[in-house]
Amino acid sequence: MGKLELFFHDQPEKTPVLIKAAFAHVQFEAIHPFLDGNGRLGRLIITLLLCSEKVLKEPMLYLSLYFKTYRQRYYELLNEVRLTGDWEAWLDFFADAVIHTATKAVEAAQQLMKLSAEDGQRINGLKRISGSARLVHKAMLERPMASPNWVQEKTQLSPATVNACLRELEQLGIVKEITGQKRNRLYSYAEYIRIMSEGTELPR
Repeated sequence: MGKLELFFHDQPEKTPVLIKAAFAHVQFEAIHPFLDGNGRLGRLIITLLLCSEKVLKEPMLYLSLYFKTYRQRYYELLNEVRLTGDWEAWLDFFADAVIHTATKAVEAAQQLMKLSAEDGQRINGLKRISGSARLVHKAMLERPMASPNWVQEKTQLSPATVNACLRELEQLGIVKEITGQKRNRLYSYAEYIRIMSEGTELPR
């Protein structure tokens, strides 16, 4: 672990950052230092290293799903590195994982931007409370499943105004109340959540 930590802090110009992340993941999985959580932490190391090296501004590269989708191949390649030193096949697999995951992330971001703009246009048609409704919409973009109390704290609007805006957004089909209760209600920005969830299901 000490040598691996030194590798983490090696000068970035000596090794391309993606290659460095691929190496670090395999080495951590080979060391397997903990009784539980090695896989999760090993995958997290990839994203944290890319953030540390300024390749990512935010930890938005989620490779775990790709590794789980191709789990058998993933374990075979890790084993081949250990047994035969076949780093090339692992690096090819890792590069494919990064390309696929990054492409999906960009596509999702573009869809979310389009959704936000389209729903914003619909909210502008509310006229009388459109200003307050835009604030509520902005809050729901930050937390697409939220209670009226949280929205009120976030926007600093009055509870009555927040509730009126949420009702209007629900009538527009932008949000939906999902508890069916009069108290402790929870609103979902369903289309936002659908876009974020797209492609996250493991194949049967």
